[in-house]
Amino acid sequence: MSDIDDALERADHEAFTREPPKSTQKRVEFLLGKLKTTRAVADVLSVSQRSVERYLKGQRKKPPQAIADRIDAEVRRRWQPRVRLRRRRQAATRTGITVETRARFGYTAPIGTTDDPRLRRLTVHLPPEYADRLFQAQQQGAGDQQLRTIVAEGLQEVYFKDGGRRALDLDVEFSDIDYFDVSF
Repeated sequence: MSDIDDALERADHEAFTREPPKSTQKRVEFLLGKLKTTRAVADVLSVSQRSVERYLKGQRKKPPQAIADRIDAEVRRRWQPRVRLRRRRQAATRTGITVETRARFGYTAPIGTTDDPRLRRLTVHLPPEYADRLFQAQQQGAGDQQLRTIVAEGLQEVYFKDGGRRALDLDVEFSDIDYFDVSF
C-alpha cells in the first residue's frame, strides 16, 4: 500500500460509529460471519484451519503479533461498510477532504522564479471533485503515482493557484512524502 492508500484507510476507520470487537475470539467470529467458512478465514489470515478453530473455541487467545495484526486489519477492512461508504459518498459530493502532508514540492514556473523543490508542510481542504477522483482511482486499483497526481493537482489548484487567482502557469510536482494524512 502507498502513503495515500494508507491515509484513506485510516480516515475510513475514523468513520466507525462503534469499535470493532476487541478479543481474538470475537474478531475471528466476526470474520467467520463475513466469510462463512473456517477455511476461508484461514486463507485470508494465512494460518491453518485448525488455528482458526482454536481461536473460535477460545483455546488460543494470544496469537503471535504478525497474526494479530492481520486479524485486526481484516476485521477493520470489513467493519461497518455502509457507514464508511456513506462517509465517502458525502465527502465526494458535498464536503470534500482535508489533506495534511509534509512533502517536497517542486515547480515549473516562469523564468526568474525559484523552482527548486523544497520541503513544505501543508494542510489544505480539497473540494469534493478531488475527493471523488481520489476514491474512484483507489477503488479501481490505481497505483501510488496516479493517487499522488490527483492530490498534486488538487493542491496545485487550491493552494498554489488559489482557485485561479494567481500563478496560472505554475505546475506543481509532489514527491518525497514524509507524512500524509486525510480526513473527511
